[in-house]
Formats: sequence, C-alpha cells, structure tokens
Amino acid sequence: MTETVSSLDTLIATVARLRAPGGCAWDADQSHESLVQYLVEESHELVEAIESGSRDDLLEELGDVLYQVLFHSDLAKNTAGEDFDIQDVAAHMNAKMIGRHPHVFGDLRLDTASDVSAAWDGFKAQEKPERTSVLDGIPLGMPALALADKVLGRAEKIGLIEPEAAFPLPIDSEDQLGPLLLAIVSTARAKGLDAERALRSALRGLQGEIRQAEASMSPNSVRAADVDAFDAGIIGLARD
Repeated sequence: MTETVSSLDTLIATVARLRAPGGCAWDADQSHESLVQYLVEESHELVEAIESGSRDDLLEELGDVLYQVLFHSDLAKNTAGEDFDIQDVAAHMNAKMIGRHPHVFGDLRLDTASDVSAAWDGFKAQEKPERTSVLDGIPLGMPALALADKVLGRAEKIGLIEPEAAFPLPIDSEDQLGPLLLAIVSTARAKGLDAERALRSALRGLQGEIRQAEASMSPNSVRAADVDAFDAGIIGLARD
C-alpha cells in the first residue's frame, strides 16, 4: 500500500532541499537573526490580507508565514545546541494547547468565552511559574500602539486603572478613532515630534507604575487599587 505524502510533508522536504549542500546558497547562508526582517514583513502582509484581502491573498500570505516557521525549524535542526525540528515544534505546541484547555481536554467546566478569558491567566501562570509580574512575557519590540494596548490591559488586571476611567473622548467606532490617531501623528510630525517614541516613553512610565504597584501589594492582595492610588499616566479631562 502506497503511503500518501501530505502537501505539508512535501513543503518540509522542499525547505530541507533548499538548505542542504547543493541547494540554494542564499538559503544555506541564513540564520535566525537574518530572517527576522522577513518574518516581520510576512506577518504584516498576512494582517493586511486578513483585514482587506481576498481568499487567495489569505491563502498566499498564510503560506508565506508558514514557510518562515518551517525555515526556522530546519535551521534549528541543523544548528548545534538547538537540535529540534518542526515535529518538535508541533509536539510542544500541542502539549501547550492541551495544557491551556483543561475545559476541553480535562474535567474543568468553562461554558462561555468570558469564563475562559477569566481563567486564562491562571493556566499560563501554572505553565510559567517563573513569571512574577503581569508585564512578563510582553514583547517590548511590538509597535507602540499594540504595546500600549497590552500594557494597559495588564494595568487593568491588577486594578491599577479601570476600563471606564479612560480619557474621555467622543469615540464610538474605529471609523472615528482612525482619523483622530492620524491627526495626532500629523500634529506631532508638524511640530518635529516622534509619536512612536513619545508613546513608548509614556509606556515606560506606566510600566514603572505597574511594577511599583506590584511591589506594594501584599501576598494576599489581588488589586493594586486596594493598596494605593495611581493615575497610570492617564490624565482625564474634566467631566461635565
């Protein structure tokens, strides 16, 4: 009986062939570090395909991101001290997802998406007990806006700020938000200011407040707001 080779197995073999002796000199010369720019670029192209592309665009861009994963895995397979391949990556991810979904693969009952979200941090904490701050695990190289969303979310988790205490602006949709953000960047540019750097600077202050709040919390406390009050770098306009 002839065993059917999947398209994924064929692509894995193609990557290996390209990087093997006698293959592509450029592919063989790459490293994890040299490929970072392509991973970032392909990820952004995938986001664009999701947000505004066609079915064919999505298919192509998913393939480009998958190729990056396979390329890095083949590099690791042939790099001393790393010695893992795509099968190890898949096995690790499978175990991780099973561990984070005890309500699917175990006896825990979580009936709604909100229930899962509320329990998610606990699952991750059990998996990574070495993390001592809600900020641990956030990649600081993220674009400033995405990083701001992450850090603000962590500040909310410990009660440092409340979601409803946000800067009072008349915004009800992304159609309203987009032009406002663009106007802020335009104003910054006209005045010779760097909007990305300014937001990162504000975020460093907020991260400092989060760590200060965590240090002030007693072992049995779950909210920084129970210990002290912070403005979290958000100054609200006077409300009517």
